[in-house]
Amino acid sequence: MIITSEQEMLSLGQQFAENSLRRVTTAEGAPRRACEVGEESSRQDPSVANVIELIGDVGTGKTTFTRGLAKGLGVKEPVTSPSFTISKQYALPSGGRLIHYDFYRLQDPGLMAEDLSENLQNPNNIVIIEWGESISDLLPKNHRIIQFEYTDEGRKVTL
Repeated sequence: MIITSEQEMLSLGQQFAENSLRRVTTAEGAPRRACEVGEESSRQDPSVANVIELIGDVGTGKTTFTRGLAKGLGVKEPVTSPSFTISKQYALPSGGRLIHYDFYRLQDPGLMAEDLSENLQNPNNIVIIEWGESISDLLPKNHRIIQFEYTDEGRKVTL
């Protein structure tokens, strides 16, 4: 899809959160992720964090998308880019945290790899990864990937 404004990117992130990241419960009451509204997810392991890798050049809308996603998840505090801090965490109203990583400045993740591994173990967490090439071996094989790119019409987002 083509996104032509910041507001459209925010809305896309919010809709993605509301439609693809909500939790449903089994008949026994255990939490289970929904891939899309009303569907069980076979794409992600419900025993680990929900992981989304954002791929795209600088300025293609990855952090703006994440701001919208956070809003859709009910995060109240302002979401900002983790480019200089490497990671930022936000409490989710339903429990767990939204953790936003940006590995752009790290060719070797070092201690951040341990931090990431720990956060991936909590199934209530939602982990957003930007510039994840250096930690790709740590990510679940079936994590979601969203691609962002420039086009003449605007930014193209592939979910």
